[in-house]
Amino acid sequence: MKRSYQIKASVLFAFALLVSTITWAQDKKPLASPRDSVSATVAGSTLTINYGSPSLKGREIIGKLEKIDSVWRAGANEATTFTTTKAIKVEGKALAAGTYGFFVIPHKDGKWTVIFNTVAKQWGAYTYNKTKDALRVEVKEKKVAKTERLVYKIGAKGFSLIWDTFEVPVAVK
Repeated sequence: MKRSYQIKASVLFAFALLVSTITWAQDKKPLASPRDSVSATVAGSTLTINYGSPSLKGREIIGKLEKIDSVWRAGANEATTFTTTKAIKVEGKALAAGTYGFFVIPHKDGKWTVIFNTVAKQWGAYTYNKTKDALRVEVKEKKVAKTERLVYKIGAKGFSLIWDTFEVPVAVK
């Protein structure tokens, strides 16, 4: 009877070890669209953009993966967030200090609607509600060399979303 108990305990231990090893290995798998962030001071305010950074992986983005004239979370997974520590002017329009859900709408003519939504924590754009927008501005995209991974850059005059062959520059004062 003691031998039977030892065998059962050994099998149970081996099973627990196997399950914990598999679980640990799954936790360490790199994300397809890892979270990233960028922060810098512009116009006396600290701007921080937190976003999921997907890769092209041979896909066509605008017009295929992301539809023309449709709201896009401007990143992957959770909605991108934009934080400003002080009131700023975005494309000449006032935006109060705070954290916002950041969305964009690409248009066929190369113009983009840039949206700062008062609901910062959202999953994608699935529950996006236009009535919660704090600010909308229009900008014109620039063509750039192909960029595999979506990135945001902040400079002295504002920030840009850069991916594929487009850059969406947004002026901040």
